[in-house]
Amino acid sequence: MMANVLVVDDEVQVLNLIKQLLEIYGYKCTLAPNTSKARSYLKEDFFDLILCDMHMPGESGLDFSRDVLKQKPEAAIVMVTAVDDPDLASTALKIGVYGYIIKPFKPNELVINVTNALHRRNLERQNRLYQENLEKMVQERTEELQVTLNDLRKAMQGIIHVMVLTIESRDPYTAGHQQRVTLLASALAQEMGLSEKEVEGVKMASLIHDIGKISTPSEILSKPGKLTDIEFSLVKTHPQSGYEILKNITLPWPIAQIVLQHHERSDGSGYPLGLKDKEILLEAKIIGVADVVEAMASHRPYRPALGIEKALEEISQKKGLLYDSKVVDTCIKLFTEKGFKFEIV
Repeated sequence: MMANVLVVDDEVQVLNLIKQLLEIYGYKCTLAPNTSKARSYLKEDFFDLILCDMHMPGESGLDFSRDVLKQKPEAAIVMVTAVDDPDLASTALKIGVYGYIIKPFKPNELVINVTNALHRRNLERQNRLYQENLEKMVQERTEELQVTLNDLRKAMQGIIHVMVLTIESRDPYTAGHQQRVTLLASALAQEMGLSEKEVEGVKMASLIHDIGKISTPSEILSKPGKLTDIEFSLVKTHPQSGYEILKNITLPWPIAQIVLQHHERSDGSGYPLGLKDKEILLEAKIIGVADVVEAMASHRPYRPALGIEKALEEISQKKGLLYDSKVVDTCIKLFTEKGFKFEIV
């Protein structure tokens, strides 16, 4: 395809010489004796290359080039001037000019510079088109992945919902317990400034934090009286059982570890591993507090509901000993200042 070249120079002889040279090589030339005329041509036509003199009456070629490149960054410009000034040439190149030809020039010198400038411009144009196409492809792929991710999230939520129903079917006295723990734990995570991803992880782990009770005999779970030491030792295995169920499932959160640790306590008196303070995941500390508060506030087969005030008193008295201080303070704040209330989610 024939390249369209705009030549801007106040010397008619130079304009005609450049036109004769370039037309021999198949270039189409439009001649402009000043920058004003050049601007009118730029409004009417597209040019692959602009050859521009440096010093002309009125606006200089450098100012013209700077303005053109500001409006059309993709424009290709080569300066053709009698001014042999390294500093001026450096300035021209810094603003985006492709080349700097000194008059008088040799015909081959002009043709080589024009050829190289056009080649560079085509490469940059191809690269820009490639980048635009790549960005479009990435955007489309991202949208496809987001749809897939949403589908997977819905499927995962469905599976977790089935797990919740399975747990509650074996322990009807705690129906709604996991949903209420989830409600409080999620609120705690948000109030404490955890990221959206971390809050989602707390929510998912809360919903199935007692999944290990599937392996606990139902007669123990629903026993109306006090558990024997042996029975309680069986109940205490549910975090480990839950971990074994979840450990091989690939999830974007450490769900298995959170479930394993939700009965651990800051002083090491918890179970099943006897972890202490910093050894316990923050998410597990959050669920641990939410679990205790909900359990004390709700009815159990072996005792009536103790109420929120009693539950908050319990975690307040053992703050820093059994329960993380920041989690406890946030929990009390939610109930006393933020108006938090348990509701089935």
